[in-house]
Amino acid sequence: MSIKLGNTVLKHGIMLAPMAGVSDRSFRALCYRMGAEYSVTEMVSAKALCYEQLSKRRESSIMGTAPLAAISAEEGPVAVQIFGSEPDFMSEAAKMLQDMSYKGCCSEVRPTAIDINMGCPVRKITSNGEGSALMRNPKLAGQICYAVSKAVDIPVTVKIRAGWDKDSINAVEMAKTLEASGVSLICVHARTKEQLYSPGIDLGIIGKVKNAVNIPVVGNGDIYSFADAKKMLDETGCDGVMVARGAMGNPWIFSDIVCGLEGREIPERAKLDEICRVALCQLDAMIAHKGERVGLAEGRKHMGWYLSGIRGAAAARNRIMMAKSRDEIREILSELFED
Repeated sequence: MSIKLGNTVLKHGIMLAPMAGVSDRSFRALCYRMGAEYSVTEMVSAKALCYEQLSKRRESSIMGTAPLAAISAEEGPVAVQIFGSEPDFMSEAAKMLQDMSYKGCCSEVRPTAIDINMGCPVRKITSNGEGSALMRNPKLAGQICYAVSKAVDIPVTVKIRAGWDKDSINAVEMAKTLEASGVSLICVHARTKEQLYSPGIDLGIIGKVKNAVNIPVVGNGDIYSFADAKKMLDETGCDGVMVARGAMGNPWIFSDIVCGLEGREIPERAKLDEICRVALCQLDAMIAHKGERVGLAEGRKHMGWYLSGIRGAAAARNRIMMAKSRDEIREILSELFED
């Protein structure tokens, strides 16, 4: 089992999903070191990126959208995800991202692919006809993918959902339209927009999409262990899996999946000192990339996720949310793990 995406070959098709406020460059690099073969950035507004180019200032510090698309060499293969509902803006943004020719660009390498978001269920996105709202407009979705595919020479991928709601399950029809529009890979989140992120997915939807198209299909939803990944692969025949919330506070999930697929013994849960070391490593990277104020503010929730299942985690998590410095967080973690 492998996936070929342009010139990139993914041996197992093990991916980190795009998650707003989570899958930043620090987390992507960490997951790559842990075994993720590919990742997708937080979603980037195509229209906002295009409008930023009209600014007369060139300082990256005043660009709100461009930093979300920054990719470093240490992250491995990465796709930049864009969202929008207007083919012209989407194709223009995709071209700029591919060529790294936009104001505020601080990427070290070109993206491996351009990913199009047709799965986000958040109201502020869908109310504009974007994200999973495009599941209700396959014709426009196809026009967007066609325009983006013509604008770039790197692969174009799409993340979709099962459908808008239980009465409009149309992932198969959507996938066929997207394939005909030039898309190279489709990721299927096996829930409807209506379900948001509630427990329970329909693996049958992924299998039907896989049988309906000739391009790679990646499954997404409720993967928290190797057993979950194997079940999805076995029951759907999909070419790879994309891990989302299962990686939050647990980047080791990728090495577990790789070990399992290669028939090697899956390591025991990381020891407390290892959890502390990895958590602080991620926090340091976030501070280095975003500055201490922003890095610390965004890093607190990540630190909390690392504590899941550890005795005394609730009290420690509350203290971390009030911490004023990296050293204070280190002290809180050290005290917890010593206890």
